[in-house]
Amino acid sequence: MKQIIDLRPVYHRLEERIRAHVILCWLALLLIRITETTTGKTWPHIRRELDRLHLGTFTGRTGTFQQVTTLTKPQRDLLAKLDIPAPKQVVSLQPAPR
Repeated sequence: MKQIIDLRPVYHRLEERIRAHVILCWLALLLIRITETTTGKTWPHIRRELDRLHLGTFTGRTGTFQQVTTLTKPQRDLLAKLDIPAPKQVVSLQPAPR
């Protein structure tokens, strides 16, 4: 299980933290399995596709804006199968101070 989620050793002493850590790992694995069964793809393939999605911050004389890279067809297909809306192309706009 740790290889799938790519966990490193975590050392907890308090019982409540150990329980919380185990629950979080279980939830992560559950999300991975739901994603795999919904899309019909493996987790490494899904992760590789979605890792190519980036947010860039651009600053110029008129201000700053953040823009998401254009979705590829495989990315659009994955998001559609998971019923996740595509992110907006431009995330934020901030005019330069006058």
